[in-house]
Amino acid sequence: MKYHSIDRNLFIKNRAKFMAQMKPNSVAVFNSNDIYPVSADSTLPFAQHRDIFYLSGVDQEESILLLFPEAPYETQREILFLKETSEHIAIWEGEKLTKARAFEVSGIKTVYWLTDFHKILNEMMTYSETIYINTNEHYRAAVETETREDRFVKWWKSKYPAHQVAKSNPILQRLRAVKESEEIDLIQQACQITEKGFRRLLSFVNPEVTEYEIEAELIHEFVRNRSKGFAYTPIIASGNNANVLHYIENNQQCHAGDLILLDVAAEYANYSSDLSRTIPVSGTYTARQKAVYNAVLKVKNEATKMLTPGTLWKEYHVEVGKLMTSALLDLGLLDQADVQNENPDWPAYKKYFMHGTSHHMGLDTHDYGLLHEPMKANMVFTVEPGIYIPAEGFGIRLEDNVVVQQSGEPFNLMRNIPIEADEIESLMHR
Repeated sequence: MKYHSIDRNLFIKNRAKFMAQMKPNSVAVFNSNDIYPVSADSTLPFAQHRDIFYLSGVDQEESILLLFPEAPYETQREILFLKETSEHIAIWEGEKLTKARAFEVSGIKTVYWLTDFHKILNEMMTYSETIYINTNEHYRAAVETETREDRFVKWWKSKYPAHQVAKSNPILQRLRAVKESEEIDLIQQACQITEKGFRRLLSFVNPEVTEYEIEAELIHEFVRNRSKGFAYTPIIASGNNANVLHYIENNQQCHAGDLILLDVAAEYANYSSDLSRTIPVSGTYTARQKAVYNAVLKVKNEATKMLTPGTLWKEYHVEVGKLMTSALLDLGLLDQADVQNENPDWPAYKKYFMHGTSHHMGLDTHDYGLLHEPMKANMVFTVEPGIYIPAEGFGIRLEDNVVVQQSGEPFNLMRNIPIEADEIESLMHR
C-alpha cells in the first residue's frame, strides 16, 4: 500500500462498536471485494470493500472477517481468514499478509488461511442462532454485478436455512457515519493532498490547455503524495461542459475567457476527499462570472453554518433552497413571478441549482449515513452549492468538506485550499 500504516486501535474500536450492537448469540461475516475482470487476463485495480476495511484494516482480496462476541472461546470471537501466501505468490504478485502481519494491521489474534473457512464457520453455526449478512443498502446504490458478498449470502442461505438472519448494514450506516478522530485525520490527509494538486493547477492552467492535461497534473501530484489517485472519476469541465453535472470526458481544450469547473479530489488510505473549485482559464474572472461566483460562495458559507447536531438533512436542503432563491433573484436569473408560481416539488431555483448541497463522506465519497436521522457531531459532510447557466456558457460549483462539531460552526477540512475569487486570481497571475 502507498499509505502509511494505520494504528490498529482504530479497527479494534470499530469492531467493538459493531459487536456491541449485535443480537445475542449471533455471528457476522464480512467479505472482501473481488478483483473484477476486464477481458482476456486483464483486471481492474483492486479496491477493498469498505466494510471489511473499516472493521479490520485488511486491504487485500480473498479475505473474510468473522465476528462472534459470545463464542464459547475467546479465540473464536474475532477471526480473520486470508488467502495463504507463498514464495511463488510473493515473486509474482508481491507481498501478501502473513498471519503475524495481519495481527499487526488489525489487532485480531486468530488468523486462519481461507481453506479453513467452511470448517470453522460450520463450528460457529452450531453455537449460534443468528447470522448477520452484509448487503449494500446505500440510498444511491445501483449494483448490477454479483459481488463476493452476494455469492456468500446465496451459499449461506442454502447451507444454513434454520438460522435467523439479521442485517449488518443498518449498524454500519450509523457507525461509519460518525467518525473517530483517526478517521478525520485520514480524511484531512486526503484533503491536504488535494490541496497540493489544486495549487499545482493554479500555476499551470492557461488558454488552450486541455482538460486531460489538467487531469494529468492532478494524478501526478496525488500519487507522488502517497495517494492511489482520484477518490472518484474526475470532472474537469471547461466552458459549457460545466453544465453537464457529471461530465467526465475531460477531452476538450480550454479557451480564453472561459471558466473550468473542477470536481476533483484525492483519496488516502481508502478515505475520500471531495473538492469543487471553479477557476478562470485566463486567470481573471469577468464581472459577471465573479458576481455568480461570489453568490455561490455566499450560499456555501451560509449553508455550512447549518450543519449542526440535530439538523435533519431534508429540512437543511429546504433552507439552502431559500438561500439559493435569494441569490438567483439578486443575479437576475429569477424574478418574483418565478418564485410565486413555482412548483413546490421542483422550486424555481432548481432551474439553476438542481442537485443536493451536502452528502456524507468518508471511506466512500458518498459515504454511509441514514438521511432521516438527525446529524451528529463528528459526521463529515460536503457543502457544494452551484449555479449552472447554459445560456451564458458557464457553471460554477464550490465545495468543501466539513466536520460537524458538538457546538459552534463545522470545522472545514479544506480551510487552506484557496476559494476566494481574488486569491485565486492572484495565485494564477503570480
